[in-house]
Amino acid sequence: MAQDITLKVAGKPYRLSAPTPEMEQLMRLAAADVTEMLTRFDARFPDSSPEDKLVFAAIQEAAGKLSAQKKMSRLVSEVKELEGDVAAYLEGMKK
Repeated sequence: MAQDITLKVAGKPYRLSAPTPEMEQLMRLAAADVTEMLTRFDARFPDSSPEDKLVFAAIQEAAGKLSAQKKMSRLVSEVKELEGDVAAYLEGMKK
């Protein structure tokens, strides 16, 4: 059952719905991460608008997501290759 929660990002509250306790925890961690990122961008780009800083954060997070997806795809390929190697080895042991 979904639970209504309030998250603060950069001091501003946002009411959201978390479908599971695990998702609530992830959402809270994400809100803290975004707030920390915006704090860093405030220091690095003091003259940029809050919207620009949110765009910087979104691009950084999207690039991280794409990098993780690429790595995951590579790992899945390696696992499949290793599964084939193990199957071939076990087949050779039967002979």
